[in-house]
Amino acid sequence: MQKEEYLKKLETELKLIKRSNLTIRNYLYFNKKLLESTNKDPEQLSEEDVKNFLASMSDKASSSIILALAAIKFASIAILKQDLTKDIKRPKKDKTLPSVLTKDEIKSLIDASQTRKSKLMIKFLYSTGLRVSELVNLKPQDLNLQEKTGIVKKGKGKKDRFFTLPEKLIDELQNYIEKHPKNQYLFSKDKPFTTRNIQKIIKKTAENANIQKKVTPHTLRHSYATHLLESGTDIRIIQVLLGHENLNTTQIYTHVSTEEIKKVKNPLDNL
Repeated sequence: MQKEEYLKKLETELKLIKRSNLTIRNYLYFNKKLLESTNKDPEQLSEEDVKNFLASMSDKASSSIILALAAIKFASIAILKQDLTKDIKRPKKDKTLPSVLTKDEIKSLIDASQTRKSKLMIKFLYSTGLRVSELVNLKPQDLNLQEKTGIVKKGKGKKDRFFTLPEKLIDELQNYIEKHPKNQYLFSKDKPFTTRNIQKIIKKTAENANIQKKVTPHTLRHSYATHLLESGTDIRIIQVLLGHENLNTTQIYTHVSTEEIKKVKNPLDNL
């Protein structure tokens, strides 16, 4: 079996079980890289080949290696009918806290936006906690401006969920939608923006704002959740708003919130 046929069969299997476009892209990418690293036909692959490939990724984040392992496992079982990863140990996840912007940094980021559209997108991401993949696929009819709500259709895990819109954004969104009546998507005309495009806009805006932290669309999602927690919002409500399947995923924000930590009276000050 040639490499191209193997990858095509893998794509078909993933589509049959309705994996997301992002998952399909990632699974194809890692299996393609494995084949290129060995220069072998798929049937000739061995567990040692997989180990060597994963070892070559040692400078990458644990999450990337875990994803590569899952991609190769799925492909080898689905296409080759054998698990090339069964004796390979899954690396531990890096226990890193997500980057979060302060409220002043959020304001600076918004103010540094160079166009009305980029400013609106940044406000939207921060005020809704949407993933960037959810934002680019959002359509005008997914918003109910009168009720100040919106709906994400087939978000992560193929689930729909509601989100709330801030009072401050309603008129701005109304004006934007009225000025772009032919838009099939909220922020684009005929096809969704690429997530990469949004990432570039936010990275450039953060540089303009002189923010030293790494800022991505997901940073705005983390900041949204953390600021909600700091303002006293129940973590179970934050779980629903973010679309987390498991509360443990949301619990990370209890470790990120710095405002409560700052309020702790240091024992030295009491001496």
